[in-house]
Amino acid sequence: MQTSVVTEVFLPIALGVIMLGLGLSLTLADFRRVAQFPRAALVGLGCQTLLMPLICYGIASGFGLPPQLAVGLMLLAASPGGATANLFSHLAKGDVALNVSLTAVNSVLSLFTLPLIVNLSLSHFMGEERAIPLQFAKILQVFAIVLVPISLGMMVRAKKPALADGLDRPVRIISALFLVLVVLAATFKEREQLVTYFQSVGLAALAFNLASMAVGFVVPMLLRIDRKQAVAIAMEVGIHNGTLAIAIASSPRLLNDSVMAIPAAIYSVIMFFTAGVFGALVARRQAAGAAAVGTR
Repeated sequence: MQTSVVTEVFLPIALGVIMLGLGLSLTLADFRRVAQFPRAALVGLGCQTLLMPLICYGIASGFGLPPQLAVGLMLLAASPGGATANLFSHLAKGDVALNVSLTAVNSVLSLFTLPLIVNLSLSHFMGEERAIPLQFAKILQVFAIVLVPISLGMMVRAKKPALADGLDRPVRIISALFLVLVVLAATFKEREQLVTYFQSVGLAALAFNLASMAVGFVVPMLLRIDRKQAVAIAMEVGIHNGTLAIAIASSPRLLNDSVMAIPAAIYSVIMFFTAGVFGALVARRQAAGAAAVGTR
């Protein structure tokens, strides 16, 4: 009963609050920026939706992960960037406008790409009998969890910007608390085996995290994307929406498998440290570059 309340009530509420917080910082102009910066946006979307699932598959196979953990890691790869990517992008002096736009577009795309990738992963790692069909009802569930609260937040921003500004900080704090509680709740059932799971999937999760950050930054730089935009893409690609992955894995109406939530839970802890270190290094290098220019 307790687990049912957590997965059916608490997880959707937590996701709703986090998405509402994202919506409070969004306007229609943010979506127009995708059209204004099509090259950077397309590179970011390509890294997120095409490259990372392929790289994740290689990591899951290379590390020989057990089937449930392999599917869980693939679920994480299929999840869009997390709302906290915007904060890390800001701290690292990235292009936050591009980051917010990518988060929003990725959230919409994931309504279709996430079920497809998860179904293929279930079929490959666990056999045809475990594959769940692409059901419109399940797409609507994700739509309700992700887009409805974002739309509400955007309405508040459009009609009462002062209220949105006032709510932004409290909602971000509550969202962070919810994120911690969701991770704890999702791993509580498997707490006795968490050390074992970390030994099984911890290195794979770390490898995937480092690969995500590297791909998100190096690929745009190689394609001569602006450095600030490359930082934003790195944060978007590197900070996956672990909360969404945990909710989908744990929900009785979706995958209903707490073991599949373990990779996302472990990744959610790892990514804050790696993103923090990456952001600090990038910001320091940018500050040093600016100082060097100033002395010329």
